[in-house]
Amino acid sequence: MNFKNLHKQNTPLIICNVWDAASAKTAEKLNFKAIGTSSAAIANMLGYVDGEQMNFAELVYIVKRILASTSLPLTVDIEAGFSRNPTEIAAHIKTLADLGVVGINIEDSIVTNGRTLLNAADFAKDLSVIKQLLKENEVNIFINVRTDPFLLGRNNALMETKERIKRYESVGIDGIFVPCITNESDISVVVNHTTLPINVMCMPDLPDFNALKKLNVKRISMGNFVFDSLSDRFEDALGSIVESQSFKPVF
Repeated sequence: MNFKNLHKQNTPLIICNVWDAASAKTAEKLNFKAIGTSSAAIANMLGYVDGEQMNFAELVYIVKRILASTSLPLTVDIEAGFSRNPTEIAAHIKTLADLGVVGINIEDSIVTNGRTLLNAADFAKDLSVIKQLLKENEVNIFINVRTDPFLLGRNNALMETKERIKRYESVGIDGIFVPCITNESDISVVVNHTTLPINVMCMPDLPDFNALKKLNVKRISMGNFVFDSLSDRFEDALGSIVESQSFKPVF
């Protein structure tokens, strides 16, 4: 089943978010159907903060290692495209597609002095240009657009999300990602507002997978939360070694 069709099943597609070859291999071992990079996890692994602090070439290197280590379909988080120029963003996407990447996430916010939403109309125009350039270059890749009113805690997050979805849907993208949405009523409104598959993300208050299935959510991702949890356990393990002055806590 191709990647786009994985978003048309009755059961939501669970994306295992990975950050290196080892995590990708584990996802394949556990029979996940698809994997996606977490930009925040990769940035953290490389010593950066999230928000396009690493350069695109560094991301490409990690993507190459992941692709060489697994046969699972891979979608890549390109943040806001590693450029504000749609021609350059399209070139980045083509680079990934040529490597064998089947999908990308691109978000409608950028990090400068804090994270801010891009103008929705301007971002939709950029998406339209990107789509046209990809078509001209015969690049067929799943474009999942992340919209961030809920992530940023906007007072009118639901209304703003609906408005942005309609703008992005009109330029022919393939899916919508709404991180930090957790209320079942809000999720239902968003799902029923568009014909595009809706992607939600791991959050402490996110409904369980069965509830999300009933709401007709089509994709569920993990973000950087699994990576962060493992990092915390690593710190705890090292602390135990120091405290006990032995390696017994490891075993």
